[in-house]
Amino acid sequence: MPTRFTASQSVEITIPEQPIPIQHYLRQPQRLVNALVDSSRIQQLCEEVFRLKMRPLNFMSLSIQPTVDMKVWAESNGTIYVRSLCCEILGVEYINQRFALNLKGYLLPEQQHSSTLLKGRADLEVLVDFPPPFSYMPKAILEATGNSLLKSVLLTIKQRLLHQLLADYSRWVMLQTREKKLNDESMAIFNPE
Repeated sequence: MPTRFTASQSVEITIPEQPIPIQHYLRQPQRLVNALVDSSRIQQLCEEVFRLKMRPLNFMSLSIQPTVDMKVWAESNGTIYVRSLCCEILGVEYINQRFALNLKGYLLPEQQHSSTLLKGRADLEVLVDFPPPFSYMPKAILEATGNSLLKSVLLTIKQRLLHQLLADYSRWVMLQTREKKLNDESMAIFNPE
């Protein structure tokens, strides 16, 4: 019988006002994915689907490395959604055949007085049918260890989101602003009044 592990993580980030609202940045899900995960561990399969090779995770004496296909898409209001499509465990075929991962999350921009507040939540669920000797262990110990591992995964993602998202958004605004200025200047050269 499978053992179920769960974890949830919420986040709120105050976004300082910039010349280009964050909603424009959030309409490019690949930027968010690249801000959250080292690019060497991401493969873009199509416009909204990404394959993420996670770092190896240690569960008791077992080392597993999940590879997750995720759909990441944006609504017109800038809300980003994430949903896992499938998962493969590299290295342990027995676990791979008895493993299911479900990830659902969102990031929603809410306009405040002079800033934007990004509110988000991620829910992660893993179902595993363990082989012996793990299947003989008390279920409470397995669940506590597994839940703790999932919480640490989500907390790592939250920390990257808090630091990398703001930095990447600022870089993006600077590049967009510089590009617009260069375009405006070149238009003025070719269209003198």
